[in-house]
Amino acid sequence: MRIAFYAPMKSPTHPMPSGDRRMAGLLVSALRRAGHEVSLASPLRSYDRTGDAHRQARIRRVAARVTQRYLARHHRHRPDLWFTYHVYHKAPDWIGPAVAERLAIPYVVADPIISPSQAGGPWALGFDAATAAIAKADRLIAFDPVDIPAVERLRKRDGSITPLAPFLDAPPPRSSRPALRAALAAAHGLDPDIPWLATVAMMRCDVKRESYRLLADALGRLRSKNWVLLIAGDGPARDEIEPLLHAAGRVVFLGRVADAEITDLYHAVDLAVWPALKEGYAMALVEAQACGLPVVAGFRPGIAQVVDDGQTGMLTPEGNGTAFAAAIDTLLDDRQALAAMANRTRCRAGRLGLDRAAQRLDTVLQAARAARPERRP
Repeated sequence: MRIAFYAPMKSPTHPMPSGDRRMAGLLVSALRRAGHEVSLASPLRSYDRTGDAHRQARIRRVAARVTQRYLARHHRHRPDLWFTYHVYHKAPDWIGPAVAERLAIPYVVADPIISPSQAGGPWALGFDAATAAIAKADRLIAFDPVDIPAVERLRKRDGSITPLAPFLDAPPPRSSRPALRAALAAAHGLDPDIPWLATVAMMRCDVKRESYRLLADALGRLRSKNWVLLIAGDGPARDEIEPLLHAAGRVVFLGRVADAEITDLYHAVDLAVWPALKEGYAMALVEAQACGLPVVAGFRPGIAQVVDDGQTGMLTPEGNGTAFAAAIDTLLDDRQALAAMANRTRCRAGRLGLDRAAQRLDTVLQAARAARPERRP
């Protein structure tokens, strides 16, 4: 199929790295792996962070012009299906539903999110648009189980929502673990004989900052232990976050790190740690698990799809710093248990692979196409 792909939250071509950009790119890769021809429909970002009604209205006007230009270019050579990733009140899809209706093609949404509390609030315009798009979609793909009940209440249709665990096409490390570890030790003056922890997350002034605060609090409880934390990430909250973590213990800030270097980092360290407050599935944890690295994280239903609690990592009650610190402490004290967990994680990493996701996505798309009779616009 010829698929028009759109990510209103963050295009796969956006210059700023994030989990959203990564998943958008992974979806494109998976669709192509399934044999489809994928083109980026538009790089337009509909995201409104602050709840500015004037900004939302302006984005809607711009999207209307983008829609008309797309229809003018593709009316004769239309795509077979429109695929939108991540639709919610802060980043609605103003383009896909209109194009799909005009061209008479199926409309599929991955990662639909409905927050009923936003109806009538600062994002009312975006909420109404996102809800309308989700209601019109021929098929939906949900990454986070938490999102499914609200979507089901809206649609009242059986069989149109397909759960899909997050996935990753993890490249191999560029060198052996001993070599990667030796390079990091030399670059940052680290002791290779103590446990190395890793955190990979942007430093934004939102729930990411709150997760960093909880992480600092938890590690502060373990100050007497031998460990070092390597952090890959940057952002506007860094000046606030750095002092908190430096006070907690031995921390190395790597700043913004390229994807290939992230893979090397995961293969060099012993444990990934991230509280994941209010996160759907945390792409950094998906990547850690795909690289065979155990994790300690806060429990979220989406994360539980990726981390097998007690087998490939430890999940603690969300927001509970005491429990989070205790889980890390347990693995720091029992290096044999940590090594066994790493072995299990490596053995199960294939379940997060691109091939399995490609097959499942293809099934959804074929069903969407089959359910809509062929008709010319």
